[in-house]
Amino acid sequence: MTNSTYSTALTLWLTIQERFHKTAKSMPEQDLTLELGPASIGYMLRHNAEVEYMFAEWFFGRSIPADVELLTKNGPVEGRQFTNLQELADFMTASNEHLLEGMKSLSEEAWHTPVNTPLGSSTPLEALGRLMYHTGIHAGQISQIQKAFHTREKERTH
Repeated sequence: MTNSTYSTALTLWLTIQERFHKTAKSMPEQDLTLELGPASIGYMLRHNAEVEYMFAEWFFGRSIPADVELLTKNGPVEGRQFTNLQELADFMTASNEHLLEGMKSLSEEAWHTPVNTPLGSSTPLEALGRLMYHTGIHAGQISQIQKAFHTREKERTH
C-alpha cells in the first residue's frame, strides 16, 4: 500500500527546501553576518535547521542526534555568530535528511494522528505545514536583509 500523504507532503517539502537550500548555499559567506535587529542571516539558517531537528523528534519520532547541539532555540545570543557557510550548509543538509527519514517512516494513519508536543497538539501533516511556513518566513527575512544591505552599499558607492 502506498502512503499518499507522504508522497504529496514530500513533493511540497522538497520544492520549498530545494529552493531555500540553493539560495542559502550560494550566498556570499560575508552575508551571513548581515542583520536587521538581533538575528543575522547565519543565525536564521542555523535556527531553521535546528527547528527541523526539533520537529523531527516531536512529530516524526526521530530523536535529535547526540552530536547536535541546539544553539538557537532560545533566540539570538549576543556574541554568537554563525559565519561558516560550509558548516551551515552541511548542518542544513543533515537536518533535512533527518526530517525526511522521519517523514518516510510514518504510516498513512500516523500523518493524521495528533501528537502532543511542547508547541501543543498537531498532526505531523499540520506540523510539516508549520515548518514550510517557518522556512518561508526566514527566507523572506533573509531576502529583505540582503536587499536592504546591498541597496545601502550601492547608495554609498554612487
